[in-house]
Amino acid sequence: MSNPCTPPSATRAAPSNPPPILPPTPRRAAVALDKALNYQVCILSGTANRPLASEIASHLGLPLAAATVSAFSDGETRVAIDDSVRGKDVFIVQPTAPPVNDHVMQLLLLADALSRASAKRITAVVPYYGYARQDRKRHPRVPISARLLANLIQAAGVHRVLAFELHAGQIQGFFNLPVDHIFAMPILLQYFQDHPAPPRDARLVVVSPDAGAVERARRLASALDAALAIIYKRRSAPNVAHVLCIIGDVRDAHCLIVDDMVDTAGTLCNAAETLKENGARSVRACCVHAILSGPAVERIAASCIEELVVTNSIEIKEETKAALPRITQLSCGKLIAETIRRIHREESVSTMFTSE
Repeated sequence: MSNPCTPPSATRAAPSNPPPILPPTPRRAAVALDKALNYQVCILSGTANRPLASEIASHLGLPLAAATVSAFSDGETRVAIDDSVRGKDVFIVQPTAPPVNDHVMQLLLLADALSRASAKRITAVVPYYGYARQDRKRHPRVPISARLLANLIQAAGVHRVLAFELHAGQIQGFFNLPVDHIFAMPILLQYFQDHPAPPRDARLVVVSPDAGAVERARRLASALDAALAIIYKRRSAPNVAHVLCIIGDVRDAHCLIVDDMVDTAGTLCNAAETLKENGARSVRACCVHAILSGPAVERIAASCIEELVVTNSIEIKEETKAALPRITQLSCGKLIAETIRRIHREESVSTMFTSE
């Protein structure tokens, strides 16, 4: 007989199959800890490339934070953060692409607004760093504009910079704060391994269009087990280049031109024509940043380039895509999102590229 002083619940038999107690997944546990400490990731964007910012936020399982970016009638930029960012780890996704000065100003004002709104850490995610080609004094009495832009970003209150494929790696030294520099090589390599030049056993030559792109071309050529060629050129003025000679054998080869950006496309199209004149069977090109200013679209459309592969570090307008059906755009959103996750978790970023 049961003890009358024992509560009824104590005499009940335990269920035969109790529900399992599952440990939380690492990601859920990390998100819960962030929420408890009020140190959550926040993704913010100006108007430079909202589709990329939305993609990055989606990969992280986050909404894109609300911000108002507009202009007064006199042209002054106006920004306002519409969500609370107090105590948060905020990442501003803002390439300084054309119109460069407007997008630079948006980045600076967003950083200042976040600093005054008590964000715990502000990271400028710069998929394309404008003014990067003005990284040294080529002539007397000229500025080092890339350094000045770095000073402005720091003065605005940014604590850290995440840069994607800088024109020159030494730009990292212009900052007196941590800079994480990531590369497009994994994205490009995967694409060209999946889409080799026809036929698959044909001779592939990776071509550097100038001396500055040799290291990038060398790494891709090594990964694709291809030969390397270099085009020697001379500049007579900004955006004006003249091809002088080709170092390497491109006859009867399928050529792949590799560069970090395509602006007016003069260098790219001249290089492609020179390769065809020297016996190349086909010419493709890949450039990380598709600026496509001035006569770039018309030049590429009229060139012998069969395919131009770029990333979405800079937003390409729909009319440009329609005028250039041979352009292929690869996404860098997942790569940047993973880098943001690692920065927030204080994990290594360099291990993402050590296999190259």
